[in-house]
Amino acid sequence: MTGVLRSRRAAMLVATMVVGASALAGCAESGGSGSTGGEGVDAGASKADYQKAFEDIDPITLLTQTPAPKGSVTGLPQEEYYKAVEDWSGGKIKFDISYSNAVAEPAEADDALNDGRLDIGSVLPIYDPSEYPANATLIEGGFISDQSAINGVLSSNAWPNQVAFESDEIMKEFDEHGLVPLVPVYNSGANALFCSKPRTDLASLKGTSVGSGGQAQSAQVKALGGSPSSIPYTELYESLQRGVVDCTVSSPTVAVLGGFVDSAPNVTVDPAAGFALAPGALVFSKTTWEGLPLVAQQLLWDRLDIFVKANIESKIFVNNAAMAEAVAKAGGQIAPFDEDARTVLQDENDKLLAGLAKSDAFSDGEAFVTSMQDANTAWQEKVAGFGLDDVSYADFGTWWAENKDSVDMSAYTTAVTEDILAAHRPS
Repeated sequence: MTGVLRSRRAAMLVATMVVGASALAGCAESGGSGSTGGEGVDAGASKADYQKAFEDIDPITLLTQTPAPKGSVTGLPQEEYYKAVEDWSGGKIKFDISYSNAVAEPAEADDALNDGRLDIGSVLPIYDPSEYPANATLIEGGFISDQSAINGVLSSNAWPNQVAFESDEIMKEFDEHGLVPLVPVYNSGANALFCSKPRTDLASLKGTSVGSGGQAQSAQVKALGGSPSSIPYTELYESLQRGVVDCTVSSPTVAVLGGFVDSAPNVTVDPAAGFALAPGALVFSKTTWEGLPLVAQQLLWDRLDIFVKANIESKIFVNNAAMAEAVAKAGGQIAPFDEDARTVLQDENDKLLAGLAKSDAFSDGEAFVTSMQDANTAWQEKVAGFGLDDVSYADFGTWWAENKDSVDMSAYTTAVTEDILAAHRPS
């Protein structure tokens, strides 16, 4: 069997013909050297090397989706990654892209990757912590990251991947769910408190209704005196506009995509005291992955640098700047917490971290938390050496307008590739 994969038509039949579709997964026309496995290329291979290696590979079509409309900033990391893979394969790998989560809602994406509707896509393990307890522990500990606008963004998108790949429990969890993680953790920037009125101290936060997600975020909101409310991000705009909630804990990316900055233009984000995040994972269907030629697996792996770079430069930085512009236009403010609220949130984070150390998802929860802390510290130090001077979120829009054409991400993407991804390259 070759590496040519399911057609759209076959994918739609999966719901009623699960057994038949499973048998067809990864199969296609016979013949040629496009069979599963085969020869690969060395790490560091050029585009020309890859295109030559794909000359005798049968065409491969992969089903995928992005979370936003075509060309939207939020979907660009995946779009740019898919475009690079298509180019480097000489057009032998094609992506059949559905936009705006048209195939499956985020909470159901893992099911779609198992039943044939998707071959590659983003999943959100935090949406189902009982199914992904090890992943949830790592995700909920994301508040230990530096929350700053530049260096914090870089380090928080690096260290969790190092920890994930080095954790047997997390890798086993993906495997048991039929998933192959390419980028186990990627976020949309630091989470901030978006409110209709300025709320930076405990007095102003007391009794505030706050949209939040996950156990850690809810505990943080309660510690600050607020009342957490679970609201899907698709309903945040209306909820804030109608006053159903006073605030929401969201990333600038979600705020810009959701269009609710006008209703909640007072943003509290503190580099020294962060909220838990709700990052996604870029993953492959295990069935599909195992049916690919080795050279295809290697190309998909080697071009992850495009995804890593675009997630920060084309999405997070752009949305942080857009948030700053929208806040200014709406007459709001971007500010850190006052000292009383910062101290309370930091104390709550210490308690949450102690709780994570008792997680039953790991044979040694304390060792796992220590590995998180060590990786976080190491990547903060590493990122500090890349020469990108941090700025405040309030000044980010101006900084980005002046520097977006000169920001050099190469040292960062090289470090992520060499220090995290290289050891797991298919061979």
